[in-house]
Amino acid sequence: MKNPLLNIFLALQLAVVLLFACNKMQLLADNSSSVSVAKKEIITGADQISAYLPLLKGKRVAMVVNQTSIIGKKPSVDSLLSLGVNIVKVFGPEHGFRGNASNGAKVNNEVDAKTGIPIISLYGKIKRPTKEHLEDVDVMIFDIQDVGARFYTYINTLAHVMESCAEFNKELIVLDRPNPNGYLVDGPILEEHLYSGIGIFPIPIAHGLTMGEFAQMINGEGWIPNKRQCKIRVIKMANYNHEMPYDLPVFPSPNLNSQQSIMLYPSVCLFEGTIISQGRGTYIPFTVLGAPALKGKYDFSFKPVSIQGMSETPLHQNEECFGLDLRKYDINTLRKSKQLNLSWMMELYKAYPYKDKFFDRTQSKQMGDINKLAGTEKFKQQIIDGFSEAEIRKSWEPGLSEFKVKRKKYLIYP
Repeated sequence: MKNPLLNIFLALQLAVVLLFACNKMQLLADNSSSVSVAKKEIITGADQISAYLPLLKGKRVAMVVNQTSIIGKKPSVDSLLSLGVNIVKVFGPEHGFRGNASNGAKVNNEVDAKTGIPIISLYGKIKRPTKEHLEDVDVMIFDIQDVGARFYTYINTLAHVMESCAEFNKELIVLDRPNPNGYLVDGPILEEHLYSGIGIFPIPIAHGLTMGEFAQMINGEGWIPNKRQCKIRVIKMANYNHEMPYDLPVFPSPNLNSQQSIMLYPSVCLFEGTIISQGRGTYIPFTVLGAPALKGKYDFSFKPVSIQGMSETPLHQNEECFGLDLRKYDINTLRKSKQLNLSWMMELYKAYPYKDKFFDRTQSKQMGDINKLAGTEKFKQQIIDGFSEAEIRKSWEPGLSEFKVKRKKYLIYP
C-alpha cells in the first residue's frame, strides 16, 4: 500500500508544476498580445527611413518642416543630417521652423543656430520657393503635421511648394502623417469668391485627408496653376486608418497646445469670425468660448492677456470673458456624430445681448471674416435668422456629398 503522505506530496508537486505552466502560458499570451498591439501602432512616413533614404543619396535636399517634423523623438532635419543627407536649406511655414511665432505673424529668413542651415520663410513676403531658391536643390521633402481643417494654413503651404516643384521640375517627397481629425468630413464647400489666405480650395471645413492624400488631390483636381503636375512620391504610413484616434507627439502650433484643442478646432475656429473669444491670450486656447457681454448668463469665465509667442493682442484683452468651458467636453461625441458642432455657435448667438455686434468686424482688428471661415455668406445669415441645424446642413448639399465622392479617388488609407 502506497504511503498517503507521499501521495499528498506528489499531488502538491504536480499542482505547483501546473500552476507554473499556466503562469508561463499566460505570460506568453500577454507578450504575444503586446507584440500584436505594438504591430498596430501607427508608423509615420518619416519613421520609415529605409523607404526614402536611398532616394536622397547623392542629392541636394531641401526640407519643408517645422517642430512637428520628427523621426522618433528627434527633429527630422537633425536625424537626416546624422545619416549623411545633404540638406542645403529649410523652408518654414506659419509659426516658423521651430514653431514659436504667433498666429499670423510674419516670419523672417534666418540661419538655424543649431545646424547652420539657411531657413527661408514661406509665411511672409514669399509664399512659395522661387527659382533662385531651388537652383541648388535636387529634391524637396515635405514633412509637416496637419490637423485636417481648411483654414489651417499648412495645406496652403503644401500647394505653394507643389506649384514651385512643378514649375521648376523638382520631385517632392511627402512624408505622410496622420490627420487627427481624419474621421471628419463636414462643412460647406468654400466658394471661389471667398478664397483667401485661410482657404484656397473648394473643400469643406473638415476635409478628412492626410497631407499625402491632399497632395494627390491637388494634382488630380488640377489645382496647380496652368494645370501643371507636381512629381510627388508619398511615403505612406503603416497601420493607419482614418477612424483611428491619434494623439500628436508634438503640438502643431502655439495655440493648438493640447489634444482637446486640436479635436475641437474645426468647430471652434469659426468663432474667430465673431465677437466671442476662443481663448487666445490664455494657455487654454480653442477649449473655451466667451465674451464680457455674457456676464450674468454664464458662471465660467477667463481673462485673455498678451502672451508672447501665442497671442500678443488677443480679442477682449484684459477683460473677463464669460461663456463655455469645453476642456472636458467628450470628444467621442464628435467622433460618433462625424459632424462639426454647430450648437455652440447657435447657443452663444442666442445668448449674446447685442445681436448686431456678434459678427461685426469693425469692433476689433482681432476678429476674422466669418464668411471666409465658413466658406459661404449663407452661414452668417442662417445663424442670424435662427435656422435649425438641419436646415443649415441641408444648405451644404449637394456640394458636401459631391466632395465625399471626389475624396475617395485620392484615399491611401481606409
